[in-house]
Amino acid sequence: MTDLVALAPAVGPPPRTPPLPLQTVWFGVTLSDLWFVVVFGFLAVFLFLDGWDFGVGAIFALGDDHRDREQCLAAIGPFWDGNEVWLVVFGGGLFAAFPPAYAALFGRHYLLLFGVLGALILRGTAPEFYEQREDEAWRRWWGRAFVAGSVGAPFQLGVFVGNWLLGADGIALASVVVGLAVVALTVASGAAFLRLKTTGSLREAMPAVGVRAAAAYLALVAVALGLLALRSGVRDALLAPVPVALVAGSVLLGIGYVVAARRDRPYLALGAAGGLTAALVALVAALLYPTIEPATGLTVEEAIIGAPAVELLTAGAAVLIPLVLTYFAVLYSAFSGPIDAEEAY
Repeated sequence: MTDLVALAPAVGPPPRTPPLPLQTVWFGVTLSDLWFVVVFGFLAVFLFLDGWDFGVGAIFALGDDHRDREQCLAAIGPFWDGNEVWLVVFGGGLFAAFPPAYAALFGRHYLLLFGVLGALILRGTAPEFYEQREDEAWRRWWGRAFVAGSVGAPFQLGVFVGNWLLGADGIALASVVVGLAVVALTVASGAAFLRLKTTGSLREAMPAVGVRAAAAYLALVAVALGLLALRSGVRDALLAPVPVALVAGSVLLGIGYVVAARRDRPYLALGAAGGLTAALVALVAALLYPTIEPATGLTVEEAIIGAPAVELLTAGAAVLIPLVLTYFAVLYSAFSGPIDAEEAY
């Protein structure tokens, strides 16, 4: 009798796994996939626009005299605080569209992100203090603080992105290499930007700086890919067609940057740096998808908010993003062209 009871089916319906959120499709595109692309697009825009600001901050350390350093500050003065907004847009977009991924990712790396915030604060306040006194020791101190913030922010962001990709809690060696690669990429962008905006000896030195930075970036990416390939799951993803195409495209863009810099085509060099930035972010996204939080195994479909909310979010973004882009178009057109040789921050 006991055996028959044990073999009898359990009373009640069988347990079920919770259903995935209903997927909303607009014009043949799933909104979860659309927002995955949009969020990484925000990150790419930030790394490119604020990237050349970071690069100029790193190049600030190479200035031969006070005039060169003033040109560095004046070149980015109208732009850096606006460019920085895209980091907020990236974090806000991730929070709004994928709140579980935001909570898990930012919760695991809150100390690292506080480090990024501290570096951004240092980068923003140091030029203000630098201009307050003409004392040499004072300016040397705040100049170094400006360089530290300009290098520390992209480095820590690169480490954050590397840890995100690996699902690591601590600081992995591959993530450190990614951080160094992001710093090199910002220097390449900053060199092309200064070639457009400055005059004199500072302008003449930028092609060589940019070429060395682009070469360092490609070398560091190669090292990072080698370290990532040591992990079996990432190695399989790296051999997929899209990542292979992005890596090959990055090599071509790096060569294009070098050629443009040596032939004094700063617009082409800056465009190539933008392409390198987009390719880097796209590579991270391609290696992650369909997962958005590797440490927990959370996928894009599981992390997206519910159907009514994501529809409202998409409609609102469709209105606001063009307005923001229009603002940036007006900003950059108003401050286009080289700065005055005697212009200060």
